[in-house]
Amino acid sequence: MKPVDHFHGLESCKSCHPDGVNVAAFIDAPGSQCLQCHTAEAIETAVQKAPTAAPSAAESELERFIPAEPISATSGMRYPLYDEASRLGDAPNEMVLIPAGPFIRGTDERLPDEGPRHSIDLNAFYIDIYEVTNAQYKRFINETGRRSPDHFRNRTFPPGKADHPVTFVTWDDAEAYCAWAGKRLPDDKEWEKAARGTDGRQFPWGDEFDVKKANTPVGWQAAGQPGDTTPVGAFADGASPYGLYDVTGNVWEWTSSWYDAYPGNKTASESYGTRYKTLKGGSWFDCSFYKCGISAPVYNRAFFAKRTKNDTFGFRCAKSAEGPE
Repeated sequence: MKPVDHFHGLESCKSCHPDGVNVAAFIDAPGSQCLQCHTAEAIETAVQKAPTAAPSAAESELERFIPAEPISATSGMRYPLYDEASRLGDAPNEMVLIPAGPFIRGTDERLPDEGPRHSIDLNAFYIDIYEVTNAQYKRFINETGRRSPDHFRNRTFPPGKADHPVTFVTWDDAEAYCAWAGKRLPDDKEWEKAARGTDGRQFPWGDEFDVKKANTPVGWQAAGQPGDTTPVGAFADGASPYGLYDVTGNVWEWTSSWYDAYPGNKTASESYGTRYKTLKGGSWFDCSFYKCGISAPVYNRAFFAKRTKNDTFGFRCAKSAEGPE
């Protein structure tokens, strides 16, 4: 049997595993690489559905985001990839205060777990402007002795990627870093308010998708380039109303929240509860094979086991606000 690589960008499960394979046997095997990225249930469902399933609404949604002409032909845009020197250094990220008050959470327009749309009040809190970078995480592992991420070599990140978001971090890795920095992971409500503002917009910058404002798989496809992370803050025009960068695209971000139904959601799911943690923000890589649609809208969410790590998962930190604003 061909081994399953845990990096993204591979073909569907059936390209490696033909009909008749006992899916449960190989995904539950000790050391299964599948489980580094995917839950057992997701793999079983995907193999059963591929490749004959009809396109879902979420999958066909991708089409409306792809520009009519290649990016290079319309704007000369070139995605920033590598910096020779770090702009940010290795100190923990600067933070911004998100004031107390209500915001609009979720949507009624798309996937069942994204709604219903509702208003919720939050206390004031601080949150990182940027995703935690490779350079910042390297300082953390140097000072704590924690194991380095899979893409590090000799406990350091790839050349030129100091300011790229750190990846191959589990939920526990992310939580440990935030605690070391005197912070914590944001919950999914805090994350969505910081990314969305209070007016219920779809994207950090408004309601119309703009391929030039975030590191998304749609952009890579339009540019005709293979996907990758980009330096944090590279898409300045895509900042949120509070000044956060890369809350759409680049890497999925771990939150402290368990994956559960929103208030008023009547759609049952065996995945709800205290089994999976919620991630927000989407990434440079698209998961359309799993019929999940584009991950760019700020109300989108993913759920994975805490031990999961891959080349699209990262995080940023938050902190509760104390005293008067």
